Order: sequence, then structure tokens, then C-alpha cells
Amino acid sequence: MSAEERRESVIRAAISEFARGGYEGTSTEAIARRVGVSQPYLFRLFPGKRAIFLAAATRCLEETARVFADAAKNAPPGGIPAAMGAAYSDMIERDREKLLMQMQMYVAVASAEAAGDHEFGQPIREGWLELRDTIHLALGADEKVSSRFLSEGMLINTLLALGFPAGHRVWGGFDDEGC
Repeated sequence: MSAEERRESVIRAAISEFARGGYEGTSTEAIARRVGVSQPYLFRLFPGKRAIFLAAATRCLEETARVFADAAKNAPPGGIPAAMGAAYSDMIERDREKLLMQMQMYVAVASAEAAGDHEFGQPIREGWLELRDTIHLALGADEKVSSRFLSEGMLINTLLALGFPAGHRVWGGFDDEGC
């Protein structure tokens, strides 16, 4: 395997490990073990845990933005919000780790900010803004529509992360297309 292929494997493994354990609860040893490399080799690919987390977070945001962009591009006229919602629902149904990684990103940035580290979150904020802009443009650059879509998405993320099953009363306000 080339170094680039190994690097890709590390990013995928990091998404899985960080999704489950968060930034603080995930060791680089666990990531190296999942990939099948030594920690010294892992640190030849990435300078440290922070760089691995940021690469995983960036990848997760990029892939999520791509899901929304593809859904919007292939949506029937007037059906972009429903197509994007359905595509996102499909993504998190197929790959729950991406949802959990998103939630872990928010916790990691908030924790770093609380500790006075204002640089840690900058690449994640930039990636999130790109995701937001992808959604915003696909929805016709309407601030209210974009804000509502993102708000409902965050509520869906929260309810899923908390483990509320389909059919629970907390889902009552959503259309079938929204979840």
C-alpha cells in the first residue's frame, strides 16, 4: 500500500474511532491498530492526534457536503429540500459513524475553546461553513430556508444521537421526507 493509501485508511479508521470515543477518549494506538500499522508509522503520515482528528473531521464535512450537492443536482424541480433531506437520511442510515463524528466535532471544538485553544476549531469551522454554503446555495440562497433546513437537520442529528427510535413522539413534527 502506498503512503497515500495508508493515509486514506487512517482517515477512515479515525472517523470510526473518533465517532465512538471522541477526541479525548480515542487513542492513536487504537487508530493504528485498526489500520494495522505501528504508531511510529502513523506519525510519519500525520504529525499527531490533532492532525488526524482534523483530517477525519474535514473528510466527514466534505463527504456530507458532497451528499447534499449531489442530491440537489439530481433533484426534480422544486424538490431540492426533500431530495437533500432524503439523501442525508440515507447517508446516516448507511454510515451512522458520520453522524456521530459530526457530533464529536462539535464537542471537541467546544472543549478546546473552553480550554483557551481557539485555533483547534478553525479548520472545522471553515469546513462547516463550506457545508453550510453548499446547502445554502442549493436551497436558492434564501437565509430563512437555509436556517430552517440546518436547524431541522441539527435536531434530527440530536434525536438520532440520543437514540430516539422511529415512531417515538419526538419525531411527530417531521414529515416522512424529513427523517
